[in-house]
Amino acid sequence: MCIRKRIDLNVFESLTDELIRKGLKIKQEPAKETKEDDDDVPTPAGGSKNKGKLQLDATVADAQIKFPTDLDLLSDSRVKAEDLIDHLCKELDIKEKPRTYRKTARKEYLNVSKMKRKPDKVLRRGLKLQINYLKRDIKTINGLLDTIKGERVPFDKHQSKYFFVIQQVLAQQEAMFKDKSNSCEDRIVNIHPPLVRPIVRGKAKTKVEFGAKINVSLQEGYARIDRFEWNAYNEGCDLPMQVERYKELNGHYPELVQVDMIYLNRSNRTWLKERNIRHTGDPLGRKPVKKVKSYYMRRKERREAAERNQIEGMFGQGKNGYNLNQIRAKLSSTSMSLIAAIIFVMNIIRYTRDFPGSLLKWFFAYVMKMREEIKLIMMLTQRNLAVGGFIQ
Repeated sequence: MCIRKRIDLNVFESLTDELIRKGLKIKQEPAKETKEDDDDVPTPAGGSKNKGKLQLDATVADAQIKFPTDLDLLSDSRVKAEDLIDHLCKELDIKEKPRTYRKTARKEYLNVSKMKRKPDKVLRRGLKLQINYLKRDIKTINGLLDTIKGERVPFDKHQSKYFFVIQQVLAQQEAMFKDKSNSCEDRIVNIHPPLVRPIVRGKAKTKVEFGAKINVSLQEGYARIDRFEWNAYNEGCDLPMQVERYKELNGHYPELVQVDMIYLNRSNRTWLKERNIRHTGDPLGRKPVKKVKSYYMRRKERREAAERNQIEGMFGQGKNGYNLNQIRAKLSSTSMSLIAAIIFVMNIIRYTRDFPGSLLKWFFAYVMKMREEIKLIMMLTQRNLAVGGFIQ
């Protein structure tokens, strides 16, 4: 079994929790016996005091796929169906292969895809042709499979997965073509990682992203993945769960939660107020006419609101430096493991910055020092050789 399947998200999360405890010098206290009815009761007066800050935000770990279009998706499905037909003919010892018109289908696809501007009539005609070619290939595959009686289907697990996926693609594309729409439920955008879904984000760079959506909490620079989903969801619903995870790790609630406005709906505001947790959002309702704040309070509010940029910077570091936006795994489990590994590596780097005497930082510093010494030795050696050759 692949190591990415054995080391899943739960393993990396347990390692991250232990790393945070060591980094923040938190001693894991034994869990006290509490009643089941007291789980949602706020901390009473005189109990453990709220401490620390918690930053929450969500992002999309983009999959490394080409930008999906209906024409390309149908063409890729057709090519995979033709490969399955060739495999069946080889396994069933069929010398005369059924007619697939693959050269004609390829030519029709290229005629439309190479056009710089595709008129609607030309594009719909190209989609209709590719749908008909794919439908013919799937019918041929089912006909070949019907000839097998009492024997094992000559498909391995990967080929069976592809056969199921291209049938789903055909059904979705046919339905959208008839309805003249561009969306459907659980739409497949790539046949190789079929779990990837289009997630509308509304960003300036890209309005739609393709990958897994993760909800992350940041505490003193240490990140934790609280939720992993392939479909789009409202991350604001996860705020109570993320705050409870903070309490489970630290033994108390945070004193401040730094989030954007999507987290601060009425239910979340009420939930935070019951637990005496502050947040960085503006109060609901009409602004008061006269509300005088001291210079200290205005400066404090601006600083606390600006500190939320740390989690945005963490996302940028992961995507620009650790390829968090280029996930190449094709399975859900391996994608989850790869994303968790990237976050864990970033936490280790954060841990080495906090502890200057740690072994890892000493090792990196030693390697860089040796690198400079090696460069100096090589430069001196080349100079001596040049001088010696000139004297000779």
